[in-house]
This record gives sequence, C-alpha cells and structure tokens, in this order.
Amino acid sequence: MAMDFDVKKMIMDDLEMFLKMKNFYRRVGKAWKCGYLLFGPRGRGKSSLIAGMAKFLNFDVFDLELSALLRRNMELRNLLIATENKSLLVVEDIDCSIELQNRHAQALAVNPMVSNMNYTARPGINQGPPCSQPIKKKSLTCFVDPGRMDVHIHMTYCNPGGGFKMLASNYLGITEHPFFSEIEELIEKVIVTPADVAEQLMRSEVLEVTLRDLIDFL
Repeated sequence: MAMDFDVKKMIMDDLEMFLKMKNFYRRVGKAWKCGYLLFGPRGRGKSSLIAGMAKFLNFDVFDLELSALLRRNMELRNLLIATENKSLLVVEDIDCSIELQNRHAQALAVNPMVSNMNYTARPGINQGPPCSQPIKKKSLTCFVDPGRMDVHIHMTYCNPGGGFKMLASNYLGITEHPFFSEIEELIEKVIVTPADVAEQLMRSEVLEVTLRDLIDFL
C-alpha cells in the first residue's frame, strides 16, 4: 500500500487496538465497531486501503449501495443486525451518490442512516464501515460530527517519500536508483495520484525505460 509510513502505522495500531477491545466493549454494553471516513481524490488508494484493512483484520467485505439504503432505512437496520461477525461494511462515493438537484433532502436522509450504523449493532458484531468519498462536503456533516466516525483519513496525492518509493518497491522490486532523485523532485512539483504512477511503472519490462518514461510523464 503506497501511503505515508506514519499514517499506515497509525491505522495498523488502531486496528490492533480495536481487536483487543472486543471484551471491553461487551463488558460496557457497547457495539464492538469502529468507523473510518476515507476521503481524497480518485486514484489515491481508498479501495486498496479497504482491501488491506480487510486482509489485516481477516474480515469479510460488504459493499453497500447508498441510494438503495436511503430509500429503505429499516432494511438497513435489519441488515446491520443480521451482519455476520468479522465484517467490513463499505459505502463508497457518498457525495457522488447524492444527486445535485436534491442534495439537501438526501443529505437529511443520510443522517439517520449513519445513526443506524452507529447504534443498531449488537455488542460483539463488527459494524465498522470504512466509508469513502472524494471530498468532505458541508451537506454531509453527519459524517464528520464528533462520535460519528472514529478515524478520518485524508488520502492525498502521491508523495516523493513513502508513496513513490513504496510503489517502486512493489512494482519494480527496487528501493534506490540514480533516477529516483529526479523523479522525487518532479513529484513534489506536480499533482499525480498513486494510480497514475503505478500505471506508468507497468509500461515496460526494462527498468531504465520504465523510469525514463515516468520522468517524461511527470
């Protein structure tokens, strides 16, 4: 996963703590769950992070369609109650799912949906939806109000350090190269997503050609 090392460590530490707190949540009578709000530009790795979290936790992933949930809030409540143990509930592109002409009314409907996610779960059932959306919108403040989501993660553009070097290690199997300094200088000056960089790193089997093409692309 191409992301800042400190952010990755924070997420892993938080998830490990969440797993260890299961008995505590049961003892105090609270639902054993945690919520993540992932936001940032497309191609930044939100879906990859969700997949990585599911693998790290060994949880199943369930993708929920927001528009259908807004129309049938009671079905959402029943769905959350029936959800199996070790589950990640994902609602993607929250803001994009709300039509512009009816955004205010739909935003009002989102609020009880989030409340259901927060309060319907039985203790011992993982109701932790890593919700992802491109940008935080004022019309969806229910997701950023205190107590709604436990962790907010801004998935930014590719950076020279952890982002690019992680991609180079994953795709090319290298951690250093004479071209790295030039590439890192360019990444600091331009706006590029990890998905864009990853696509360039797969264009050739010749290492020098791949890196030179990436420089030309940047």
